[in-house]
Amino acid sequence: MIKRSNIIYKYDGTFEGFMCCVFESYYKKEIPMDIISSAQFQTTFFPVREIVTDFKESTRVINSIPRKMGKSALEFLRCAFLTCMSQKEMYMLLFLRREYHYGSSVMSMFGDEVVDKLFKAVKYLKSESHLLKGFLRFSIFSDILVSQIEPRNYVLPLIAGHFCQRYAEEHFLIYDKTHDMALVYRPHEYKIIPMVNLQMAKADDQEKYFRRLWRMFYNTVEIKNRRNLKCRSSNMPKHYWKYMTEFQGSDLH
Repeated sequence: MIKRSNIIYKYDGTFEGFMCCVFESYYKKEIPMDIISSAQFQTTFFPVREIVTDFKESTRVINSIPRKMGKSALEFLRCAFLTCMSQKEMYMLLFLRREYHYGSSVMSMFGDEVVDKLFKAVKYLKSESHLLKGFLRFSIFSDILVSQIEPRNYVLPLIAGHFCQRYAEEHFLIYDKTHDMALVYRPHEYKIIPMVNLQMAKADDQEKYFRRLWRMFYNTVEIKNRRNLKCRSSNMPKHYWKYMTEFQGSDLH
């Protein structure tokens, strides 16, 4: 019999670590009150159980998902883990329990609150990653392309392939200020690594010149009598303007 528990699972914040939380939940036949990563953990009066990442346990859980529910279920959960959804780990655990019970049909159970919320979170993740493929702007510093973003979701794993293919012969760095992570690329090789408080260098004269050209182009191609600010904000949300060259006017005049 599955029991509700007042225990909080604390884990290392990795996907494998979360899978060990799933293993623990099934092994103990309990559903924890919450699952919190070490980075987000705060002191609490409730009992806390440290879940140590064991790759044998995580592999058992990971391998069981496509076997019981199909490959799409595992890919969906990997995406769900990248979202900014509050308490995503608990929703993912409850989702997995439904999947183990109902099988692959749970992927279409949109009337279920847990399933519905996870699908909406993943949809938002994919939408944001798609937008950033178009909104991300690079600057050149010492022959290296550098960009800074502040996404709500952890999108670097989803946009890595796009930029590595597009700039295959370049050296570039994409810094995610929200999550203190960076995608570092050199020809035919990339890594996503922790990077805290990266301070962007000041643009040199050549960089400022090209920024002015880009802003001039942006303003010139506009059809004045068809200006629609509401439409622009809808298709190009203001949240992303901060690091878009065409909206950075301080050094362009």
